[in-house]
Amino acid sequence: MADLDRVLVLAGGLSPEHEVSVHSGRSVAEALRRLGVEVQVADVGSGLLERLSQDPPQVVFPVLHGSAGEDGTIREVLELVGAPYVGARPGACRLAYSKPAAKALLTERGVRVPRGTVLPKSAFHDLGAPALVERLADRWGLPLFVKPDRGGSAFGATPVTSVQDLSAALVSCFAYGDSALVEEQMQGTELAVGVLDTGEGPVALPPVEIVPDGGVYDYAARYTAGRTEFFCPARLGTEAITAATEVALTAHRVLGLRDFSRTDVIVGADGRVTFLEANVAPGLTETSTFPMAAAAAGLDFAVVCRELAHQALLRG
Repeated sequence: MADLDRVLVLAGGLSPEHEVSVHSGRSVAEALRRLGVEVQVADVGSGLLERLSQDPPQVVFPVLHGSAGEDGTIREVLELVGAPYVGARPGACRLAYSKPAAKALLTERGVRVPRGTVLPKSAFHDLGAPALVERLADRWGLPLFVKPDRGGSAFGATPVTSVQDLSAALVSCFAYGDSALVEEQMQGTELAVGVLDTGEGPVALPPVEIVPDGGVYDYAARYTAGRTEFFCPARLGTEAITAATEVALTAHRVLGLRDFSRTDVIVGADGRVTFLEANVAPGLTETSTFPMAAAAAGLDFAVVCRELAHQALLRG
């Protein structure tokens, strides 16, 4: 069995989630170093291909959030140069990164998703914003939730409780992408469900219940210590927990994900689970839910990172 000695952690990137990625990369690097693994940390840039070719690491551990990191681009580059890497392959990344595509696939498997509309920026400008805003509110009712159809960390995501706020929410959303996803706002308990596969098939980690102090799990609530309460395992009954983990496992399998992922869901008062989105590169910072769930499962985060990297090495 090959020994794991040298890992390159890719962190940073050019997306709005750069800072989160840097923190996640630092967490992974420190964890692996504690176990005696030699780790280098690098950002993406024009020198990446040369670095991978001239001084190839045994394994690349991408911890890049947002575009390029989660849309499959970097994974395509890693496959081009033959570098073993942790995480989902490019095609699976593209499916998960596109929220409408992921929702469509999960709907086919009987998973409940929020009803909504994908609205390109061009339609908002060319077809008359006031009329579109009125029609969206009439079609789906209030409250609504507006977010980019791609991306993460809640950038450009806004809850909407009035027609007057919907136009501003769309403008904010279009600052982070060319298309907006306007959905009914689901009410209930928000959960993040990690899925881990270290070689024996995907297993759901204990769901993390998310309770932000302002009621909205925005960027500040996600990454500012003390702004959000987390409960792991979630304070729900066994039946609801089982249903939530089944949705996460279904998302992981249907989207073709690999190694690890995180699925966000809402559990309503009636116990029904609604899929929100799946993430191929979950945050791995000190306030992120994936390491929290791993700890609740009795797993050492450093050991998990090493096992994922070693698994990628064996895949070659």
